Amino acid sequence: MHESATTNEIKIKMKTKNGLLLLLLAIVLSCSPKVTEPAISEESDTETAETTQATPQEPDNPCATFADAANTDQVKRDYVLYRDFLKAEDWDLAYDYWKKVYAKAPSADGKRNTVFADGIRFFEHFREVAKDSLEKQAYTDRIFEMYDQIDQCYPEGGFIKARKAFDFYYTYPERATRKEIFDLFKAAIDQDGLETPDFVLNPFSALLVELYFADEIDEQTAQTYQQKVREILAEGLANCEEDGSCARWEIIESYAPTRLEAFETIRGFYDCEYYMDKYYEDFLNNPEDCDLLRTVYSRLKWGGCAETEERFAQLIETANQNCVTSTVNTTLKEAYDCLKNADYECAVASFEKAAEETDDSEKKANYLLLVSKIYNAHLKNFSQARSYALKAAEVRPEWGEPYIVIGRLYASSGPLCGPGRGWDSQIVVWPAIDAWNKAKSIDPGVRDEANKWINRYAQFMPNKEDVFIRNLQVGESFYVGCWIQRSTRIRTSD
Repeated sequence: MHESATTNEIKIKMKTKNGLLLLLLAIVLSCSPKVTEPAISEESDTETAETTQATPQEPDNPCATFADAANTDQVKRDYVLYRDFLKAEDWDLAYDYWKKVYAKAPSADGKRNTVFADGIRFFEHFREVAKDSLEKQAYTDRIFEMYDQIDQCYPEGGFIKARKAFDFYYTYPERATRKEIFDLFKAAIDQDGLETPDFVLNPFSALLVELYFADEIDEQTAQTYQQKVREILAEGLANCEEDGSCARWEIIESYAPTRLEAFETIRGFYDCEYYMDKYYEDFLNNPEDCDLLRTVYSRLKWGGCAETEERFAQLIETANQNCVTSTVNTTLKEAYDCLKNADYECAVASFEKAAEETDDSEKKANYLLLVSKIYNAHLKNFSQARSYALKAAEVRPEWGEPYIVIGRLYASSGPLCGPGRGWDSQIVVWPAIDAWNKAKSIDPGVRDEANKWINRYAQFMPNKEDVFIRNLQVGESFYVGCWIQRSTRIRTSD
């Protein structure tokens, strides 16, 4: 699931001479290409939203205020009336009064963009209920015209660019290329810096990764803006208690850094300190786990850390004491050497060759599972990681460890298959639990570990309300897409 924006709950931040103002925008999850807007005068508005909503008369000056209107008191009364009817969701009557205000004083008192923001709400609503595709297209045009007018009358900051990009990304993707959407987000970040709104970071992070690997942006741009994302996130988390936005920033924290892990597959993209900060504590917490020690060692080596560095030296000393691999098998020695030196393609090829060379099913399965872990931890290729885990399970059918690995692959895919929280990120837990249940059903030796993961992740499944509002039922079959592409069974956390 992408980062969701609940209808009528997204706040617009606009800086004016009098300070920061919070306003509400609605997002309707639909999309249409742009066409010419039908020209319907204010006076001809006699039809309902189910047929054709009249479009408002364009103001001579989109920045005109109450003070500019010839009948100021009447326009103010119309403003109060449309706002009251809008709160009551009497859309048609509210729209009648809104059009009068928009025609005479679209900038209200000159301190807020409320009339424009409400215009977006109206056109999103009318677009949602319209049955004719041309009407939907015309309402979409009006939405973006409202954005343009806000930017014209309240030009400070990059917020409107960000809001446009957000809508292009999630609701109207056919109206702009991925690169155009990226450039809008980028311009907003360049303007607002550490004050960039939280809703920018998740889609921008996804586009940053996507466009880099599609060769549409260069490495320097990717490095610069992944760092900006992290700095904006740190700033937001540090100050979120002031405006009660911590829950929103925590959603970003659960997604953006994980999405940016894709750049770990590029040697030199991140420096040594990045890998130390991310992986070294895993070693300190599990100094006897040899697989983990090899992973941390390899990650530090990949990041260019010097083995003489104090922390790295401590890891090497511990590994030499607990995890020395003695072998006369040339292929296997080569495989471990390649892994140690962060040559992952060589390690994969060598472990595959070692698996082919042995008739011992236990050793063969172990080597194949090591390949699975390399694809997961180092190459970030989850499909290949699953493929080799399944090959290991085929060689040794009574072994539960491959399914432990597969379950963890699925469970960790929330940020890849959704925004880190919410429905699309939660449903990955279902196939994960399926894998862990299979692991303990075939191998009593992994029962405790499987139960540990099940207990940890069961709380993250959707709740009954999430299932109900989608007209689904607990227990019925459900297909999880993304890279997982598996059928599972609906369960809830409550």
